[in-house]
Amino acid sequence: MHRLLTALIVLCLVACSKPDIDLEETSIAELHDRIQRGELSSERITTWYLERIERLDSSGPTLNSVIELNPDALTIARSLDEEWHTSGPRGPLHGIPVLLKANIDTADRMTTSAGSLALADHVATEDAFVVQRLRDAGVVILGKTNLSEWANFRSPMSSSGWSSVGGQTRNPYDLARNPCGSSSGSGVAVAANLTSVAVGTETDGSIVCPSGANGIVGIKPTLGLLSRSGIVPIAHSQDTAGPMARSVRDAALLLSAMTGSDPRDPASAALPQSVATGVPDYTANLAADGLKGRRIGVLRSFYGSGDHPEVERVFAESIAALTEAGAEIVDPIDLDIGDAGRHEFTVLLYEFKHGLARYFEQSGAPFDSLADIIEFNKVNAGQVMPLFGQELMLQSDAKGPLTDQEYRDALDAGRRLARTALDDAFGEHELDAIVAPSNGPAWMTDTINGDAFDVGSSRYAAIAGYPNVSVPAGFAKGLPIGLSFIGRPFTEQTLLEAAYAFEQATRVRRAPALEAP
Repeated sequence: MHRLLTALIVLCLVACSKPDIDLEETSIAELHDRIQRGELSSERITTWYLERIERLDSSGPTLNSVIELNPDALTIARSLDEEWHTSGPRGPLHGIPVLLKANIDTADRMTTSAGSLALADHVATEDAFVVQRLRDAGVVILGKTNLSEWANFRSPMSSSGWSSVGGQTRNPYDLARNPCGSSSGSGVAVAANLTSVAVGTETDGSIVCPSGANGIVGIKPTLGLLSRSGIVPIAHSQDTAGPMARSVRDAALLLSAMTGSDPRDPASAALPQSVATGVPDYTANLAADGLKGRRIGVLRSFYGSGDHPEVERVFAESIAALTEAGAEIVDPIDLDIGDAGRHEFTVLLYEFKHGLARYFEQSGAPFDSLADIIEFNKVNAGQVMPLFGQELMLQSDAKGPLTDQEYRDALDAGRRLARTALDDAFGEHELDAIVAPSNGPAWMTDTINGDAFDVGSSRYAAIAGYPNVSVPAGFAKGLPIGLSFIGRPFTEQTLLEAAYAFEQATRVRRAPALEAP
């Protein structure tokens, strides 16, 4: 009912002010330039995106990427327009519409559901820290995006992009195919020009995979660079929010706005002094020659390496582009992380149960524990579990406290294996970044057999807590493939400079061909 009421309010507002402009593929800088010249306003920009969401997401191709619209979006935009006229813009994001993944708290008239019917009416009492930062920067929170329910930590048979609140999100490059990863709605919305930029979250692959599969830029930051307070968790040892955008520069703008030390998040509170005392401007040194002299390692031991000819072709073309742009290529780089993936799974099972209970307590949610959610799902199985079960939740609930030796050993072993492999490679070869394919071609959505991941390289940076930036690299028979730039902790600036130069040298991003009535 809440979602329907929101849609009716927004549709009424859109109908009263339908835009006569075309903002497809328009950058944040271009939007600001046009506002400054008096050609646009935040209200007109916001209206354009709301109308496009109605034509392409709610109807037409029915991408199903937006789970809820902000009924106050146009009111906020008008207020920001007035502020611009009276005192000037707050900064580069003033008046820019942003979509948030539906596991990120907003203390407004929108819900934070994590895609679950159990939280369909849950309204947070406080903004997430990253949302506070964005509001301070003057953005318009446009709405929230669909996701894999509980960030894809419910069943090994799940379909990425499906939730009991929002249904199945569809890949805009082929509607029968999957958008990948739990931040699927954010990725699709950005790719289809339903928003300027969006925020996703990742535990392992949930930003970089939907970014790669939907032909956009995604940043999985160093653990702790962005606060996790006010975000429905999986695992505090790996979780992070991150920007998703159509260009490296726009993603960098969003990253700068969200970065900051938060005493409510121990990892964020422990940021290096260089970050904690002054938020970096991640756009400052982006240049077309940013790859000259950079030492780039080529990872050959990623999941699915050598198994997909089209991915290998795009990867080879990407390495050639890096070389042509002036990078020094070190090939191959093999990262042996042993059974770190097995340890990672154990850690996630333990931390999900613990983190969810803590989130419920802090956010005012109507549940106390994972066991409560499991029981809700059982009682409402027809609506919540029509396609797959909750096996991962049951496994997590069976785990003990974080003092268990099994958990402590797994956390130590997984981190040590991943960080040692990466640190040794960076040190031995004096690397600025390591590159690998972000994803394979999007698979056909299959609600019977679940997901079919065939290529991926997210695990290394995810387990280690290191940064990873995915940039469009090419197409495999019309389906986007991304290139990941993996770095040492808090080297986002270096990775973004390299990614930007690669983007400028290749310029492979192209919008999906979508038709609407």
